[in-house]
Amino acid sequence: MTNPKLDRGLFVGLITLDLIYLADSAPKNNQKIVANDYTVAAGGPATNAAVTFSHLGDRAKVLGVLGSHPMTQLIRGDLANYKIAIADLESNASTAPPVSSIIVTQATGERAVVSINAVKTQANNTSIPPDILQDIDIVLIDGHQMAVSYDIALMAKAKNIPVIIDGGSWKTGFEKVLPLVDYAVCSANFHPPNCQTEKEVFAYLNAFDIPHIAITHGEKPIQYLSSAQIGAVDVPCIQPVDTLGAGDIFHGAFCHYIVQGSFIDALAQAAKIAANSCKFFGTRRWIQNAEKPLS
Repeated sequence: MTNPKLDRGLFVGLITLDLIYLADSAPKNNQKIVANDYTVAAGGPATNAAVTFSHLGDRAKVLGVLGSHPMTQLIRGDLANYKIAIADLESNASTAPPVSSIIVTQATGERAVVSINAVKTQANNTSIPPDILQDIDIVLIDGHQMAVSYDIALMAKAKNIPVIIDGGSWKTGFEKVLPLVDYAVCSANFHPPNCQTEKEVFAYLNAFDIPHIAITHGEKPIQYLSSAQIGAVDVPCIQPVDTLGAGDIFHGAFCHYIVQGSFIDALAQAAKIAANSCKFFGTRRWIQNAEKPLS
């Protein structure tokens, strides 16, 4: 799938190494289990979104902390396969990158995740390359590098580059970024302070004058508020093999489609891509072997 013009996206946030296992179930206390399958890939919301964006025919760059530890070669190799450029905020860091261990339950596609995220790898905004937004058409922020993300959002606003947030969960500092956001695409687990219901989340985000807001609910319809219009977008019905990374893939596809068309159409098209990815184990096989879903 290609575009007449290659769009360029900057994806700001978490870079991890994901160790993904397919098993009958997650282990109980003091239990050892043998996986039925496994895969290794670069991970993190912004990173997986960048891979999707690139797969759909665009050019993606990830801005995050990677460093020089030997384990980062696995991450670099995976991202090179998908033509992802890396802007490393801490290229001299010798510590190991964040590692996520994920167990996918084969019968349901549900996943259990242990991750340290970017808690110990927060970068200073002075590490931002001065030309980072050169030729960039769209920016996605996942909230895992908040100080950097705030400055990037400010810079993007000054250049009229659309800013999207991946609101997988609330992270302190989002309140500073939100006034600079054009598209807030959040999950049902996104709960700003004092917000328990979806209505309260919509009201909270709308108070920042964000033009377009959406909240995903897995396989249930996506609820949205766009230019004072309230509505819902249906999600394709599928039998999931693995839901890992579906939200990240959704955001990457949304970035691709929103550059081309309307908010509602971008949500619908992204939902199709994300649903299709759930037919395959891991975060890459939907790309590698799209005609042969794992049963």
